[in-house]
Amino acid sequence: MHQQAFLLDWLTRPPQTNEPRRSAVLIAAAHWLTARYHLPLVLSELGASAGVNLIWDAYALALPGRTLGPADPALTLSPDWHGPLPRATPPKVIARAGVDLNPLDPERDRLRLLAYVWADRLTRMDRALHAVARLRPQIERADAVDWLQTRLATPRPGALHLIFHTVAWQYFPAAAQARGTAMLAAAGARATAAAPLAHLAMEADATPGSAALTLHLWPEDRQIALGRADFHGRWLDWQAPPHDAGLAPNAVP
Repeated sequence: MHQQAFLLDWLTRPPQTNEPRRSAVLIAAAHWLTARYHLPLVLSELGASAGVNLIWDAYALALPGRTLGPADPALTLSPDWHGPLPRATPPKVIARAGVDLNPLDPERDRLRLLAYVWADRLTRMDRALHAVARLRPQIERADAVDWLQTRLATPRPGALHLIFHTVAWQYFPAAAQARGTAMLAAAGARATAAAPLAHLAMEADATPGSAALTLHLWPEDRQIALGRADFHGRWLDWQAPPHDAGLAPNAVP
């Protein structure tokens, strides 16, 4: 009976994949943003789950002829990379927080998290969970859009506030998406060159089989297509515009 109750409880909760390889997108985008703004980052992740992608700066990204990230990474990501390499401009994260309707604890829920991973990927996930357990990023149990409203209301002088989500927004109800989009636009209207706002999304679109990588910047109010990526981070087609092509902060294509 105990086993039956355990399994029935397990089935009441939706799967949470927590794929740390999606952090390859976050690392590349953070280097691109740092090269552009030269400001430290405040991170806000929607759909953070256990937080394995909220600590992307603890990982290294191995690229052809170049590695981005710390010298002693908790994990090294090696996606099949296509496109130009991002400039190596190490980002500095000064604050981070995430939100999830059902946040998972990297220690208490470790077996649940590993159960959603293919057997050949257990080592990578295990290392990511150990890093999250050590760093303990703040993840609040709440509605993502309600939480976002509070995060956007807090001034971030001298920092770039980066809102991001990886394969999460697409599961929000349409009303929540509309409300969140309106909140971001309103916060963007208040953004300044000294306190810019960025919204990074890795989500499904009309093209099947991979995720679109989009970046919306304020106060410029410009949206940039960064490329595409495999949903689980196995490959990345990076198409971000270069910074050395007359790309001033107010001239993003």
